[in-house]
Amino acid sequence: MAEEWSSIKKLYEDMKKRIDSTTKVGQIPEEIRKQHKGFQEWDLVLSKHDHPSIIQILIDGRRECSRGVDIEEEEEEEEEEAAMPTLVYMAREKRPQYHHNFKAGALNSLVEIAGFDANGGPLYIGTGCFHRREALSGMKYKKDYKTDWTVKNDRKVEESTHVLEETCKVLASCSYEQNTQWGKEMGLKYGCPVEDVITGLAIQCRGWRSVYFNPERKGFLGVGPTTLLQALVQHKRWSEGDFQIFVSKYCPFVYGHGKIPLQLQISYCCYLLWAPCSLATLYYVTVPSLCINRGISLFPKLSSPWVLPFAYVILAKYGYSLGEFLWCGGTFQGWWNDQRMWLFKRTTSYFFGFTDNIFKVLGFSKSGFVVTAKVAEEDISLRYEKEVMEFGAPSPMFNILATLSLANLFSFVGALKMVIMDSKTRVLDLLALQTMLCGLVVLVNLPVYEGLFFRKDKGRMPTSIVYQSVVIAILAHIAALYQVTTSMKQRFH
Repeated sequence: MAEEWSSIKKLYEDMKKRIDSTTKVGQIPEEIRKQHKGFQEWDLVLSKHDHPSIIQILIDGRRECSRGVDIEEEEEEEEEEAAMPTLVYMAREKRPQYHHNFKAGALNSLVEIAGFDANGGPLYIGTGCFHRREALSGMKYKKDYKTDWTVKNDRKVEESTHVLEETCKVLASCSYEQNTQWGKEMGLKYGCPVEDVITGLAIQCRGWRSVYFNPERKGFLGVGPTTLLQALVQHKRWSEGDFQIFVSKYCPFVYGHGKIPLQLQISYCCYLLWAPCSLATLYYVTVPSLCINRGISLFPKLSSPWVLPFAYVILAKYGYSLGEFLWCGGTFQGWWNDQRMWLFKRTTSYFFGFTDNIFKVLGFSKSGFVVTAKVAEEDISLRYEKEVMEFGAPSPMFNILATLSLANLFSFVGALKMVIMDSKTRVLDLLALQTMLCGLVVLVNLPVYEGLFFRKDKGRMPTSIVYQSVVIAILAHIAALYQVTTSMKQRFH
């Protein structure tokens, strides 16, 4: 495995060097143009945002056998291989004067190319899901709609591979979608960082229904973020895009009214409201802990019967969550890590997604598409495999995580001190739920404390963040204690 990984890494580095050198020179080397015929028309290479399209049919499924188009005809006639579907390499055209619409534009180009395929092509494959071609093409579902899966393509090969490639190039051009319904009523919708959610909503509002299918043999293989910061940046983009949908004309309660059931509208909002829900989470991890220092109780006393509803909600919510996670094949450690990430995302990713949306509404910023990096260095990959959390890169998100973790740690230690010094257990009765909440936050943040003070590897928390978070947490703790002292003096006077 290590040898294969090193070999792939070397190939990747070589490819990266060739791309960088080609971009710097501004012209593709002659040997590469001869090796890959798709580059034969690339006279100049200005940038990754300014280049013509490439369409190359690697396997022509219209023939009786699968044949690579670069293989000599004599060899093709001698080889008998199992039939395979058409395989096409496509790089769409990009020009500075045309918006490329990020991933949604790339996926629509694939759908457009597949629509021209004589075989009808495979169903569109998204992130862990399948879509019917008719659904992506803007067609409304009809009750008498049926698909004849027995129909085969008996059409004879009429065009040569070269002619078909040239014909398809217009579909990958920048101007093909101009003044059309692509990106609006056809294909994936443009103008939103989460094109999959808004497209899926539109498809369901046209009458199509979805089903959940989870076979024992996994149907998809993908690559996800390998560091904490990558995951947080990805969820920041998702939460920002989801909230954009909620405050737009595509809000499920408005766009889906009368088209999809109410329970489905509510289900969408569980995700679309990720961003504003961060405010409630931030309140629960800051205000109760600071109020402990002031001796202010925000929850019922432990001896009060009103504590029972809180106890029920806590036990029912987390008991059901753990049971469901285990029933789906997970482990307790996996569930606990999921709870930790839930807190991290709500206090950083979703909060930044919410503030960015507010700035956008006020006209201070514009929406962007931040590409999530999914390739990591060797030492980072090794720490990922050992399930060691990565904090090495400086980020405002880590400032928030570190500050909140330290503030709760200081308050928890202060609460324990008050409980120990109180011989009549009045403090425990008064602040029991707040102390438990504060202790739970401390327990969740154990990896953060390790990154702040105990780790020596490159994945530890940056020194600047350590100093800043410690100072801010101490100032917040002192401010809370100062308020207590002031209020006590005023009470005695």
